[in-house]
Amino acid sequence: MARRWMGVAILAFGGLVAVVPTQAAAKPRTILVVPFETSGLSSDEQWIGEGAAQAVALGLVQSPAFVQLDRARLRAFGQPEAWGEATVVQAARNLRVDAALYGRVARANNELVLQPKVLELRSGAGEPVSMEPVSVPEGELIVRLAALPTAYARTLKVPLTEAEARRMEKAAAPTKSVRALELFARAQMAAARGGQEANESAVDLLSRAIEIDANFVVAQYTLGAVHQVLGNRWKAAAQFRAATQLDATYPEPYKALGDLFLAAPRRLFDQAVEAYNKAIELRPFYADAHVGLGDARAAKGEIDGAISAYQKALTYNAINPKVHMSLGKIYYAEKGLYYESVQAYRRAIDLDPQSVEARMGLGEVYEDKGLYKEAVEEYRKVIELDDKNTGALYNLALVYEKTDPKEAVVQWEKYIALASQLPSEKDWVDVARQHLRKLKGQIKE
Repeated sequence: MARRWMGVAILAFGGLVAVVPTQAAAKPRTILVVPFETSGLSSDEQWIGEGAAQAVALGLVQSPAFVQLDRARLRAFGQPEAWGEATVVQAARNLRVDAALYGRVARANNELVLQPKVLELRSGAGEPVSMEPVSVPEGELIVRLAALPTAYARTLKVPLTEAEARRMEKAAAPTKSVRALELFARAQMAAARGGQEANESAVDLLSRAIEIDANFVVAQYTLGAVHQVLGNRWKAAAQFRAATQLDATYPEPYKALGDLFLAAPRRLFDQAVEAYNKAIELRPFYADAHVGLGDARAAKGEIDGAISAYQKALTYNAINPKVHMSLGKIYYAEKGLYYESVQAYRRAIDLDPQSVEARMGLGEVYEDKGLYKEAVEEYRKVIELDDKNTGALYNLALVYEKTDPKEAVVQWEKYIALASQLPSEKDWVDVARQHLRKLKGQIKE
């Protein structure tokens, strides 16, 4: 079937203090958390919009009543800190969330004012609603930001006990230092842009935040997450372990360590399972940890256990495209279930049309079943999304060998031109050149 799997690890930033509440009876609401608009503020204060979004995200992740959309999904709409209300509404509808949480930060009479807003799409009229504005006296910014998650929960009619509200507010105030919070927010803005330079800037900002507040656990974890994106595995692991030492009840770094163990050159699958189980113990509704556990069990050959973990993840987050993609892969490769596999891959693509991995997987299933036209369509869509995806070019050339040898020559030449610049592709380039020579000889004949 697949010549190779071009996997990409996708990280979502933002940590949180763990709790173990009872699972919500109602279906979780899918929410989009957007930085507050700050165009009326000076450049020195515009980070507060991101700070508000981080506070909301950190607080609401404590409740199984909410499923937060991955921030990476927002890049198609531009940088969210520059969004106006019209863009928020468009993104919320296109991404088919139940609600968008956003707002505005302004100054009135020389005092900061937070104007939270909500757009409820599932049961509401689909029109933006302004909540009660929040004045921010001098020195009260962190306290006022920390109150936003409970305000949103109550506006969305999610019942909260006093203990749950306190946990949300505590998680939404991860540091007592406004300066450390500012550096953290600016780091999140940089990381959201993506790319080497932006992530290196995020590392610098997070390091400075930790210098100011060494107990800023969320910043410690997030620094590890950025190092992981940059490929600095040892630095990432050190930061994740530092976070667990500062707060052993904090699940995100355990899940992140599981990811590192799973991707390690040595087969550290047992350690990965242990790390994921620890994260789940701390937060039973941590969907991404269930996904990681499924991946680790699949790597160990525990297929039924992997499927069980993936299905458990879907009970907490039915819109996670990574879960459907993983199910698609395991259904076909391990169970031989063609229709179930295609359905899972299509669901992943429906949830995230930009998912290169899901389209690759679907293309490989089609190819293996001899559905070459459908396979070509998926591989070409991958190349449209990522014109440097060598895996899609390689597979596309192989499919065309069976249907259109002249076009196969074109695709092999494109692959070789791109992949010959990459040392990791050397062996595949050698194979591609053999295919190309054979095809050219056949065409001449």
